[in-house]
Amino acid sequence: MPVLTRLIPSPVVVDIGGGAMDKLGGLLADQRISASGKLAMAVSNGSGRALREKLEPLLPDAHWYTVEDGTIDSAVRLADAIRGKRYDAVVGVGGGKIIDVTKYAAARVGLPMVAVATNLSHDGICSPVSTLDNDNGRGSYGVPSPIAMVIDLDVIRDAPQRFVRSGIGDALSNISAIADWELSRRVNGEPVDGLAAAMARTAGESVLRHPGGVGDDEFLVVLAEALVLTGIAMSISGDTRPASGACHEISHAFDLLHPRRAALHGEQVGLGAAFAMHLRGARDEAGLFAEVLRRHGMPVLPEDIGFTPGEFVAAVEYAPQTRPGRFTILEHLDLSTDQIRDAYADYAKTIGS
Repeated sequence: MPVLTRLIPSPVVVDIGGGAMDKLGGLLADQRISASGKLAMAVSNGSGRALREKLEPLLPDAHWYTVEDGTIDSAVRLADAIRGKRYDAVVGVGGGKIIDVTKYAAARVGLPMVAVATNLSHDGICSPVSTLDNDNGRGSYGVPSPIAMVIDLDVIRDAPQRFVRSGIGDALSNISAIADWELSRRVNGEPVDGLAAAMARTAGESVLRHPGGVGDDEFLVVLAEALVLTGIAMSISGDTRPASGACHEISHAFDLLHPRRAALHGEQVGLGAAFAMHLRGARDEAGLFAEVLRRHGMPVLPEDIGFTPGEFVAAVEYAPQTRPGRFTILEHLDLSTDQIRDAYADYAKTIGS
């Protein structure tokens, strides 16, 4: 008998809107995630204090835990602290680091995880991946995706705009990542999950084509939905392929070669995506990427994030080493240093004209 359907891992509820955080307790009770209200709440030591003051009266039976940083050690400490205390769920309230630590800790103790995102800086908020700093730099760990996703636009509007803009770059990079995935199918026969690819590409296109900006609630909803859909696309495919290609390899290279100087993830992958589109010969698309990134105040040249053209060339050359086994336009072209330098000069000239 043929298989007619498949189960898609996704949150049971996604709540995006103004005042969403105030309704958290009722939402979790209504969805039978936590009828008792016994929750382990994880927040940062900085901005997390204000969030705790806001939520504590609304969640009287919750216990609060402070996360010091985005390391694997912090995630293990959180898991050890909540183990055996009969919580219904673990709730991460904060940015990407807090959510990643909470996802890992919840997975370690076998509890469902709820993500309450306070900025939209990258697509990890709803992904089945926890990116944590470790002794070797940074590692990505497979975890269950959040059982619930809450994004309060009132909180997002108060976040630094640079963090929101970063999410734009991460969403746009989906389009480049899918192009790499499809290239690998043509060249190597790598299977492409059509549903995951369609979701990730649609998410990226929705942000690329939207005329609004970070000061516009309608645009913020579109961006939030795009990041959530990208996370679900990764859950469907079982890896990061729908959202990670040459653009992310270049970003990882910056992180590894210049750990103290690296820009925000979305800033780097947005730049990497525009350059990767140029390498594919998609000049019009690369120009559109650059135009949209500029409109949102995002970098389109390495100088915009404090790197020289030479450092960018070195990062592109090193990039394939960051994801062995992943095939992108970088591996396909296998450019020499001089060829990368020439390609970058052509890219800079093209988007500047």
